[in-house]
Amino acid sequence: MPQPRVEVLIPAERIQNRIRELATQINNDYAGRSLVLIGVLKGSFVFLADLARCLTIPLRIEFIGTKSYEHGTTTSGQVQLTKDLDKSIENEDVLLVEDIVDTGLTLNYLFHILQQRSPRSLKTAAFLDKPSRRRIQVEADYIGFTIEDKFVVGYGLDFEQKYRNLPDLCVLVQ
Repeated sequence: MPQPRVEVLIPAERIQNRIRELATQINNDYAGRSLVLIGVLKGSFVFLADLARCLTIPLRIEFIGTKSYEHGTTTSGQVQLTKDLDKSIENEDVLLVEDIVDTGLTLNYLFHILQQRSPRSLKTAAFLDKPSRRRIQVEADYIGFTIEDKFVVGYGLDFEQKYRNLPDLCVLVQ
């Protein structure tokens, strides 16, 4: 079977510029406070790392894991928790960091789970927003890029656990 090829959708330099812009906004919004960044595994880890390095406010990093894709490029429609937080977020300012918001199912699921843990505040940041795929109406507070309904890889996003290491955001061409 031939290997799918990739075409650059958003180059690495543009990604880094946008992350610096988001970090400036987050630094201003949380000035004088500390923040808990919760990265959604595995796709958000690159975005979370780059964002964290651009933030100047005190922060701590946690990870939570979910699964909604079994194989291929279509969501199963069911969200499962695969890894929980290591520490409490009670009375903390929390920023949930997602790789992509498409159907809204994962973000909605995690937002409700985290709200039940009594954070002082809970906002969301998404590297990508794909509103044309929404099944549940959700909106991230901070959005890197809004894209069309294309299956993308790179910059932490994968296809069958491959392509996460690409520095650019790319479209998978079958």
